[in-house]
Amino acid sequence: QVQPVESGGGSVQAGGSLRLSCEASMYTFGSNCMGWFRQAPGKGREGVASYNSDGITNYADSVKGRFTISHDNIKNTLYLQMNTLKPEDTAVYYCAKTLPWQRACFARPFDPSHYQHWGQGTQVTVSS
Repeated sequence: QVQPVESGGGSVQAGGSLRLSCEASMYTFGSNCMGWFRQAPGKGREGVASYNSDGITNYADSVKGRFTISHDNIKNTLYLQMNTLKPEDTAVYYCAKTLPWQRACFARPFDPSHYQHWGQGTQVTVSS
C-alpha cells in the first residue's frame, strides 16, 4: 500500500497512553524511511519519530523516553507507542514514507521534504 493510512488517535488524560498505527508497506529495495510527524494548531509540522530501512530509529528530543516507533514487516504497519502523554503532545499526527533511493532521509529524518507519501492524519488530544 503506497498511501499511508493512520488510525489509533483519540482523547486521553495527561499521563495516559495511545498507540498509533499506519498501514503502509516499506520498500524492500533502496534506502528509504517512514516517519511520524505532528502539527499542533498554529504551529508548523514537526518530526516526532522515524524508522529507516536499516532499522535505525530517531526521535525528537521532546518525545525521547516516552514514544517508541516500530515497524511490523509482516503486517506492513508502522506503530507509534506514546506513553506519559502531555498536553503539549496534542496535535494531528501524520504518517509519512519516502520513495526508495532516498538516503538523504537517513541524515535528516525530520525533513518533511524527503517524504513523498503522506496519510490524512489522526487527531491526538491530551487533556490536563
